[in-house]
Amino acid sequence: MFIVLGFLGTGIYLQQINDHTSEKYMGIGVLTLAFILLPLFVYHRYKGKDLTKYSFKNMQGPESSSNLADNENEGEK
Repeated sequence: MFIVLGFLGTGIYLQQINDHTSEKYMGIGVLTLAFILLPLFVYHRYKGKDLTKYSFKNMQGPESSSNLADNENEGEK
C-alpha cells in the first residue's frame, strides 16, 4: 500500500513541477492498485467462505417460467 501511495505522491509532485514523467508514476501506482492489491484483498476476504449460493446453477431458468405463471394464478384464486 505504501508503494502505491509513494508512486501516486511522486506522480502528483512531479506534475506540480511540470515534469513529463509524472504520468508514468501515477499510472504505475494505479495499475499496481488495480491489478495487484485489489485481487489480493478480494482473495483475502473471500478465502474459506461458501460461495456456491452465488453461482448461476441456483438461478431459475426459462423452463421454470411455467411454474412461475402457475404460482401467480394460484395467488389470484
